[in-house]
Amino acid sequence: MTDDPAGSRRRPTGRRPGDSGTREAILDSALALFAERGYEGASIRAIATDAGVDPALIRHFFGDKDTLFAVAVSDRTAIPERLAASLAGAPQEIGHRVTDSYLRMWDEPQTRRVLLALVRSTTTAERAADMVRDLLGAHMHETTGITAEDPRMLGVALAASHLLGVALARHVIRVPALATMDHAALVDQVAPAVQHYLGNVLALPGGARRD
Repeated sequence: MTDDPAGSRRRPTGRRPGDSGTREAILDSALALFAERGYEGASIRAIATDAGVDPALIRHFFGDKDTLFAVAVSDRTAIPERLAASLAGAPQEIGHRVTDSYLRMWDEPQTRRVLLALVRSTTTAERAADMVRDLLGAHMHETTGITAEDPRMLGVALAASHLLGVALARHVIRVPALATMDHAALVDQVAPAVQHYLGNVLALPGGARRD
């Protein structure tokens, strides 16, 4: 599978009419360039050029690049909601559901763009990492009630780290054994470990899952 976020997005044909259309165009271009270049590499001027607007409009709508990044990631993704939905169901199958949902999002071009933006930005800019951690932590708390200080967060962190490592090896580093593996076969290999991590989360006090 080929990653080409630049080739898959529409090129600007000029300034979009209306505040709403301009704002949406900026967010589309920002997400695409954050995915291609990471947080540090995607300048306000480059995003403005890609969106067909003046850089001053980005400052008008978002203030600075930090805010633009946070809004682009949060407004342009249903990733937390999809992962939250995978938590519902039989506890003994939670590892398979979460693994299938997460790895499937890496296989889908639209969600892969967002995931690439997150990875490339958070690994090159501490500020971007802080914002993403805060955003995901807020989603986690809203969905599950788990906070950063909760003992259950260890299991969540281990599951997330395992899944991220597999995704990076498959889609970014392209380790042949993983890059060519069928999705269902890969899920079957990874899910038991995720089940172990998340099963421990459910076993701790307060770990009852909300259907």
